[in-house]
Amino acid sequence: MNAAAPRELDDFQLRQQRQQKFNAVIRYTVLTLVGLIMLYPLVWLVGASFKTNSEIFASPGFWPSKPTLDGYIKGWETSTPYTFGRFFWNTFLIILPKTIGTAISCTAVAYGFARFDFPGKKILFATLIATLLLPNVVTRIPQYLLFRDIGWLDSFLPLWVPSALAGDAFFVFMLVQFLRAIPRDMEEAARVDGANTFQTLIFIVVPLLKPAIISVCLFQFMWTMNDFLGPLIYISSVDKYPISLALKLSIDTTEAFEWNRILAMSVLAITPALVVFFLAQKYFIEGISAGGVKG
Repeated sequence: MNAAAPRELDDFQLRQQRQQKFNAVIRYTVLTLVGLIMLYPLVWLVGASFKTNSEIFASPGFWPSKPTLDGYIKGWETSTPYTFGRFFWNTFLIILPKTIGTAISCTAVAYGFARFDFPGKKILFATLIATLLLPNVVTRIPQYLLFRDIGWLDSFLPLWVPSALAGDAFFVFMLVQFLRAIPRDMEEAARVDGANTFQTLIFIVVPLLKPAIISVCLFQFMWTMNDFLGPLIYISSVDKYPISLALKLSIDTTEAFEWNRILAMSVLAITPALVVFFLAQKYFIEGISAGGVKG
């Protein structure tokens, strides 16, 4: 009986291991299938960009029978006096100052809320949080009238100046939560050594906030790349269009447009966001996960 007990225990453990392996195979199989279903539209988009316009509607498959670069060549030329490179450059002129301004301003404002006590702090922070509940469409008309009176219409300024002044409450809230999870020991030690507030922020806090700041920059980069309504409202000159509006130009109202050109330029439009995301994926996940933990 004593000899049989260890044997039964070993059999039980072996059955458990087999069951765990079987469950793992099932989980990974389901996840793989779901992942393929979710990625198929993107894969189809890339494959269809190398098809002719007639083949796109003739075959639901993603692999082109006769691959061609005609969509990329003619799509890059566009139907305007400008190539698609001009629209990429305009997008860069919007994204760069908006991303940098957001990172600087939101970090400074979040540091003030997280580390200092001042009159009206709770009211101001509550107001900040309340703005997160407002749909963007509610503030579109007041913003448009303001920028019209200032004389900023048909320029890039309305698209990035509000963000450079910490106008994105979500990022401020996100950085505040991240700061609350960081101990103050290093900041207090720096002040004992004679560092002022700005020196403490730049040399102590910012390096600790690196994952969260990268997450903020990634969010802002992707949201700006995908923004269609903002440029549509404030920009009227074709030579200042970003790629989101340039893609709309490719669609003719007579429905005689070529889809392979539109799909090819769509692939080029989403490529920068995908490349930037995968390059900074590690910091992005770290910033999001750490920002939700309160220490």
